[in-house]
Amino acid sequence: MNLKTLLLSSDDKTVRVLRRVLSDLEIDIEHCAAPDEAMRRITRQRFEAIIVDGANAAEATSVFRGAKASPVNRQALAIVLVESEVGLKGGFGMGAHFVLHKPLAVERAKASFRAVRALMKRERRAQLRIPIQIPVESYGKSLYAATTIDLCEGGMAIKFSGPVPKEGTLRFSLKLPGLGQKLDVYGELAWEGAGDQAGVRFKDATDEQRNSLRQWLGSQLSEPDQDDPPVNCRLTDLSLGGCYLTTNSPFPRATRVTLSTKVADVEVRAEGVVLVAHPEFGMGVEFFQITDEQRNRVRRMIATLRAGGGKSPEVHVVPDGMDRSSNDESVVSSQVAVTRSPAAPGGELSPSPNQAAAPGASHSEDALVDLFRHKFQVPVDNFLEQMREQRQAVDSLADRS
Repeated sequence: MNLKTLLLSSDDKTVRVLRRVLSDLEIDIEHCAAPDEAMRRITRQRFEAIIVDGANAAEATSVFRGAKASPVNRQALAIVLVESEVGLKGGFGMGAHFVLHKPLAVERAKASFRAVRALMKRERRAQLRIPIQIPVESYGKSLYAATTIDLCEGGMAIKFSGPVPKEGTLRFSLKLPGLGQKLDVYGELAWEGAGDQAGVRFKDATDEQRNSLRQWLGSQLSEPDQDDPPVNCRLTDLSLGGCYLTTNSPFPRATRVTLSTKVADVEVRAEGVVLVAHPEFGMGVEFFQITDEQRNRVRRMIATLRAGGGKSPEVHVVPDGMDRSSNDESVVSSQVAVTRSPAAPGGELSPSPNQAAAPGASHSEDALVDLFRHKFQVPVDNFLEQMREQRQAVDSLADRS
């Protein structure tokens, strides 16, 4: 089943380019020339992505708001096409997850949409609910019996044997057919239906639990999506809080990603979220460091990257869905910078000494992550210049120490 995209544009050239690009990537496209027609389709059909020509900012903003208010398209990826003078700030201001500059060229647009397609696949699979009725035990102040109604990667709908518990977070235990062991995971009640039904959002699931659930759900599909290959990137900047990666296929801002790299046959992985997306150039990723498991993986990733003999390491990145929370923060207690010369990707990396932060410091002590958080809307040339100045300041401090 092909991915589906809605395109709102009255620019014939833009429509021709996107028809060719999306067709080559096996993404179906439905074209609307007027916003009223687009809104009618948004309320009646499900799309994995909604692409809007931002020539009229008010219309683009209205369409994206309508999509987020639509039950069937509130999770759709929002992509806006803008003139270069409008820039990233103007595009994000319209409510987009991803901003592309016009005029579009076929090969450049295809590079951008390769990453978008991988994310669209991942989002569709994460939202797919499998109807299944199996017993569930839930633990809180008391033991509550329930039965599942349906199940997805992020949670489940269940029916309690009595009234819905008035507890926010519970521990749930269930055994999926074909799995050797029970799934024991914490979850919070996300919604409450009529009488005894409720929706559960899983919390703090381990990698093993997520992978087991993901594999089981995939086994229930007659035609599961095949994952796209990882996006190959080059590391240019690194701190304990995050990294900047160059690639012509960056993922949209707010994409949860898994990074992996291999040095001397040792492969390590870490997770993060994209805070900066520069189309056709690169992306800035903040590492997730909420749990001990995540912090340990980040430490191993940084140690492996710094052991690369001075070369700019290659990092493989795959999407893990959109991070739609607003309070997810990484815990950063110190900063380490790895810098390179301002040459093109593939230049030399040179590690500089650790810079210990004050005890109890937060991610605001990490200059690179701060740059990602506060400067994601500035033009790419301006952003890269600020990142270069930051490297030079670190190098100067290292030379004096």
